Order: sequence, then structure tokens, then C-alpha cells
Amino acid sequence: MNKLSIHTVAVGLMLAAASGSALAGSDKTVVLVHGAFADGSSWNPVIDKLQSQHTEVIAVQLPLTSLKDDVDATRRAIARAHGDVVLVGHSWGGTVISEAGNDTRVKSLVYVAAFAPDSGQSTADLAGRYPAPPGSAGIAKTADGFLYLPGKSVRQDFAPDIKAAEQNRLTATQGPIRADAFAQKVAHAAWHDKPSWYVISKNDRMINPDLERAMAKTIHAKTTEVAASHVSMVSQPEEIARVIEQAVK
Repeated sequence: MNKLSIHTVAVGLMLAAASGSALAGSDKTVVLVHGAFADGSSWNPVIDKLQSQHTEVIAVQLPLTSLKDDVDATRRAIARAHGDVVLVGHSWGGTVISEAGNDTRVKSLVYVAAFAPDSGQSTADLAGRYPAPPGSAGIAKTADGFLYLPGKSVRQDFAPDIKAAEQNRLTATQGPIRADAFAQKVAHAAWHDKPSWYVISKNDRMINPDLERAMAKTIHAKTTEVAASHVSMVSQPEEIARVIEQAVK
């Protein structure tokens, strides 16, 4: 091989390496925010789907002690992320992203069977506008004011459309939430300023599906409906990942 050929090959290898680095180092990061009665592992099936598409992902672990504490935890994840951020919230996590999404690096919001309060509005304000879903009757409370779901409630109402082993894992890994958090209000709802997507769970027994439809309409979200329980990210991760990828693109 002559010198010119060697030089050409070397340049080609450098360009390929640069291209590979650009592909591996995504210019967007998906930050996933779990809801009440859950933790970051509830996103594992979606994480697998997103990572298979070479999408960078961070799953937040919320303390579930107050709206402020959960927003602060989400902001720390946003600060760690590379490039622009697509912020995704499930259930209570929707309230969290409505506040944390005001970060300038957040470019879009995805609500998955999630609350989407307006500025000056709390989760409880929203929930009280529609008939209580069946699952609300199964919520238990600790002596120090934290709410959790007993195993029976997880199986019957929270996640009836997944296998028993996964139901047991959700029961074991859930994070109890301080009851007072649901009354804490969002200062400024980021969905006023950011494009939003919403995935409605048609068989939800934890949030009234009609409330989900009303919230999706209020925030002018690109809306998808799935025949799933409250935990659509576990029972239908392909569909949830597909919607998130739309927001990424």
C-alpha cells in the first residue's frame, strides 16, 4: 500500500470514529420520572426499549416527601443529562415534570397516565374534578402520613394487566408518598411553554381515564390511547417508548 492509500485509509478511519462518537454521544437525553407507589425501576421495560434505539436515559429516584423535594431530584437529573432533555412523567411524576420542566434544557414533555396540573393548581385539585377511580379505595396510610398500596391493591387496581411476578416486584419496590404532597401546588406549569405528548390508559383504575383525556386536551398534547392499566410503561413498553421517541425526534 502506497503512502497516499495509507493516508486515505487513516482519514477514513478518523471520520468513521468521529461519526461513531457523534452517534454514541446523543444530543438528547430522556429523563424518566416515576409516580407515587413506585420507584425508578418501574421504567425498566421502557429503558430497555429506548437504549436499544441508542437513546440516552436517566431514571430519577424521587424521595416522594414533597413536590419541592421531587422537583429538586428531577433537576439534579436534568443537570447530569447530555444535551437537550425530553422529560417524561408517570402519574404523580406528571405533577413533578410540570414544575421541573421549566428548566431551559427541557425541550418537550411526555405525560404517561399522569397528572398535568396548571399553574397554581395541585394534584388534589385535579383529582377532585372527576369521580374517584376504584383504586383510590385501596390506598393505605402509615402512622406518619405516608401513602402506599398493599399487594392486593397493586394486583387489582394499580397493575392488573401484568404478570404476578412483576406485580410482586412493584409491591416490594414501591416508594410511599407523603400524603401532603398531593395538595402542593405547581408554581408555573411548563406545558404552557413546551410541546407535550400524553398517553392515556383506557383501563386505568388509579386515575380516571376521563380526567386523563381532559388533561391531555387542556395541555394541547399529541395524544395516544392504549388499552392498559395505570402502569402502561410496564404492560405496554413498546407503545410508551414509541411515543417518547416521537418527542425525542
